[in-house]
Amino acid sequence: MTALIFTHWGDWIGELLRGLWISIKLTAALIAVGIPLALLLAIAIVSAPWPVRWLAIVVVELARGIPALIVVYLVYFGLPQVHITLQAFLAGTLALGFTMAGYTADIFRAGILAVPDGQREAARALGLSRTAEMLHVVLPQAIRIVIPPVLGYVVLFFQATALTFAIAIPELLSRAYSIGNSTFEYLDVLVLAAVMYGAIAIPASQLIDLLERRRDRPA
Repeated sequence: MTALIFTHWGDWIGELLRGLWISIKLTAALIAVGIPLALLLAIAIVSAPWPVRWLAIVVVELARGIPALIVVYLVYFGLPQVHITLQAFLAGTLALGFTMAGYTADIFRAGILAVPDGQREAARALGLSRTAEMLHVVLPQAIRIVIPPVLGYVVLFFQATALTFAIAIPELLSRAYSIGNSTFEYLDVLVLAAVMYGAIAIPASQLIDLLERRRDRPA
């Protein structure tokens, strides 16, 4: 059985590596959308006037409550109905970035609230405005707190880039499925794709665990 699985891996590895590279680029792009949006939503929930706060809460609940694949379909197939047509890579980036923002906004919110009140009081005593207090005192400490859990979601969304197979982005799963269609050796090629996902996700998860242990270590 092992020999059968390894027989054609050398033939497919180049094609799948090209798909893996697109998966990595897609992950980087959705991070660039999702993390800033999550941070803005978290700040709005914590400190904005109530209409903005409730709007931010609604956005977060929608992003978390709607399955990511449906969001991908809505952006790619739904928006053309209102005359907004996006290229597949951009559609996948916006859809998964929106979903990522919903999940990580609560992490940023918790990080902001975890900053000791004494730090805020000291900032006010120095005469800092609320904006300066948030930018220069609260956020630097909050970001240090949230780095490990946010990176955990980055790993999950790297895996979730496989959902963009549904809109024909030629990422890793899409290329593996295409090879399976032409060779009918689905088991072999999907095992290889799984190994390649794991080769990125497992070491990244171990690194995140290490960062979390170092963060929690007493000074």
